[in-house]
Amino acid sequence: MTKSTQNFLNETDRSRIVDAVQTAEKTTSGEIVPLVAAESHDYPAAEFNGALALGMALAIPCTRLLGHGDMWSFLLIFCIMYALSFIIVRLTPGLKRLFVPSSVQKASVARAAMTAFHTYGLHRTRDMTGILIYVSIFERRIHVLADKGINDKVPPRTWDEIVEIIAEGIRNKTQGEAMARAVARCGELLQEHFPVQEDDVDELPNLIVEDSPA
Repeated sequence: MTKSTQNFLNETDRSRIVDAVQTAEKTTSGEIVPLVAAESHDYPAAEFNGALALGMALAIPCTRLLGHGDMWSFLLIFCIMYALSFIIVRLTPGLKRLFVPSSVQKASVARAAMTAFHTYGLHRTRDMTGILIYVSIFERRIHVLADKGINDKVPPRTWDEIVEIIAEGIRNKTQGEAMARAVARCGELLQEHFPVQEDDVDELPNLIVEDSPA
């Protein structure tokens, strides 16, 4: 596990979420899978663009401070500052995120969630009742995907409530508790249309943690 996933969910949080999934699935045939990803994409362009901007911003005053006004001195100082800035941007998620447009982050999370949906077999449940709650730490975004069996009966905007529950928890630094509450709410929403069956089995993992993009 990476530091980001460890910091985001401790062992108590993970146990709480798994318990919430197991409890919810006792009342519905829907399969609820919470997934926490460190990031949905590695965004290499953000590191280069961030290093370029930060390196330039540092190189100009440093060149003046050292009293070197010629082009070659500036280029040498810029190269040094660029290399340092590249490392800083790579190791500082909050800074790196500034160089990733919001639209790009949104598209990356949606694409990664769809990939995970198929990778982990949520599209292969018996009654097409798989639902993925995808949380990406780097982008600070939540994406909910449901299979056809659910989408045929539950309006897509239903999941906005689930997203908001988790988003509020992240803002309050209670993400583990919020994810457990979101899972419980999913169970309540699904119970009406998809009550648990006598021969129901647990087909999917109760929690997935990804340390790198799929």
